[in-house]
Order: sequence, then structure tokens, then C-alpha cells
Amino acid sequence: MRAALVIAARELAAYFATPVASVFIVIFLILAGTLTFTIGNFFNRGQADLQPFFGFVPWLFLFLVPALTMRLWAEERRLGTIELLFTLPIEPWQAVVGKFLAAWMFCAIALALTFPLWLTVNALGEPDNGVILAGYIGCLLVAGVYLAVGAAVSALTRNQVIAFVLAVSLCFLLTATGSPIVTEFLSDRLPALAEIARGLSVTERFLDFTRGLISLPNLVYFASCIGFALFANAAVLEHRRAA
Repeated sequence: MRAALVIAARELAAYFATPVASVFIVIFLILAGTLTFTIGNFFNRGQADLQPFFGFVPWLFLFLVPALTMRLWAEERRLGTIELLFTLPIEPWQAVVGKFLAAWMFCAIALALTFPLWLTVNALGEPDNGVILAGYIGCLLVAGVYLAVGAAVSALTRNQVIAFVLAVSLCFLLTATGSPIVTEFLSDRLPALAEIARGLSVTERFLDFTRGLISLPNLVYFASCIGFALFANAAVLEHRRAA
């Protein structure tokens, strides 16, 4: 695990050594603020909470996180540095966990920089800060799922554009399966499939966090999604090293 933490520290520092960090954070903050205050009717709702912000976060991450992960392994394969990585005295899973932790910490930093929204709600009213904290935890878990999925997809190809498109598509399925349009459509025709769709949906689980509900089944769901995607990522790398 120590090797994974060393890789995570190096990768996190690499984010801030390039324009990637600044561009990602600026775009995320601008879009989050704009959508929250305009479409989300932040001031007109008359409620001291961050529900408008939380409502847009999964959809922002749907596009921004794959843009972050598309280069994780695709770039290593394109440049040929992945072969150098395989010669180091580390296991593929350590490299996978290290890169994932770095990207996850980076997303955590981006989320933390939205603290002015939290300060604004407290200045305007008396919000339930426990609910807001639970919502932020949910945002971080959603980011973790998307990051793990995006990293696994990136390991499959050396083309960053393909990695981005595939990651967005998979993350969209995880996001959209719980939307009312999908569930209502399935409920009228295949009720059992509608329940499965709700169970697999990231947004359906995330909504509980935005209500202040942190339950064990939801934590297990997010941990399982992240763990499975990281396992798949390591398996792909192990296969390529053995090939």
C-alpha cells in the first residue's frame, strides 16, 4: 500500500504541474456556480440548502471526470511508458490504486473549493449542515465511481478520445438508469427491470445522501462499484504485462 501512496502523491503533484488542474477546477466551479444560481433558482427557492448544487454535480462529473481519466492509462500506452512501469518493483494493482487515489483527491479539492456556496447558505438562513455534509460525501463517492470506471476504460485503449467517449457512455448509463423517464417507462412494461435499474443507478443512491441519509447499503454499493472497476483495471494491466 505504501507504493500506491507514493504513486498517488506523485500523480497528484503532476496534476498541478500542468494546466490540467487549473482548467478542470475553473470549468467545474464556473459551471457549478452558474447552474446553481440560474437554472437551480438558488435565491428564488426560499430555502437554505444546497439541493440545486447537488442536483447538478453528478451531471457535471459525467463529462468532467472522464476528461480527467481519459489520459490516465491511454497516455501511458501511447508514449510507451507503461512498459517502463511494468519493469518497476510494484504490482499493477498498486499503480491502479495510486493513480485512482490521486484523481480522487483532486476531485475532493475541486469540491472543497465550492465552500463559498456553503458559506452563502449559512449567511442567508439556518441550513442543516449535517445534510449538506452528507451531500458532499455523496458527491465524492459519485466522483469515485466515475473515476474508477474511466480509469478502467482508459486502460483498454491508447486513444484518449475513445477512452473519453466510452467512459462518458458507461457513466451515463449508471446515471440515467435511475431517472424518472427511464424508471417510469420500465415500470409500465417491465416492473422487475425498473427495480433493477433503480438498484444500479448512481443518482438513486446519491439522492439519499442529499437528504442526509448515509446508509450501509449505499456505502456498500459505491464501494462495490469502485472496487469492481479498479479490479478490472488491474486485470487489464496484468494481462498486458503478461502478453
